[in-house]
Amino acid sequence: MRRADRLFQLVQLIRGRRLSTAKFLAKRLEVSERTIYRDVADLQHQGVPVEGEAGVGYRLGSGFDLPPLMFTQAEANALAASVRLAQAWLDPAMAESAETAWSKIFSVLPPAGRTAAENVPLFAVVMNPDEATQQTLQRLREAVHARRKLELRYRDAQERESRRVLWPLGCFYWGSVWTLGAWCESRQDFRSFRVDRMAAVSVLDEQVDHVPGRTLADFLRAVKAK
Repeated sequence: MRRADRLFQLVQLIRGRRLSTAKFLAKRLEVSERTIYRDVADLQHQGVPVEGEAGVGYRLGSGFDLPPLMFTQAEANALAASVRLAQAWLDPAMAESAETAWSKIFSVLPPAGRTAAENVPLFAVVMNPDEATQQTLQRLREAVHARRKLELRYRDAQERESRRVLWPLGCFYWGSVWTLGAWCESRQDFRSFRVDRMAAVSVLDEQVDHVPGRTLADFLRAVKAK
């Protein structure tokens, strides 16, 4: 890869993430971390507002942008396949947004590129959960985004019902079912709840607080430790 191309790709990688470490960038560009440090210094010298430092990570400052990029054929094919796979299980609102986004990308592809993307031999059999489960999934996703607490009426595997007040952290797909990862106020611990076992979900007015030990990162660490 030419150095000019590498610098361009470096900017693309940095602007696509909140914070990118030199280790991550070096792995993606297949160069050494020392090369990343040197390239970042050169970009900064040229006026590109790359913020951060070695050992911490980099991000792109506000007010900097590059012109729209044309996707390579491989990238377009990957996006087409990703949308097909995602739409099989996304909630209705997000599935519609995925379709709209793909339509915009599709419209700027050259004719040959459109044909190739349409003919990617990778499909997802649409096995959507029932409408009630889809609507619940959407309500959960929106509550996580808005940082709103939930009141849940839940049935476990033995059909025992309980009521919980949850701090929703994220929705997870496990290949056959969706679950909600949350901090449970009654158990004072992290719990996962299957969406298809939720008898009723109410979004409360109360906001989820920023409490160390109860974040999504803490939940993921707890799951990994089990």
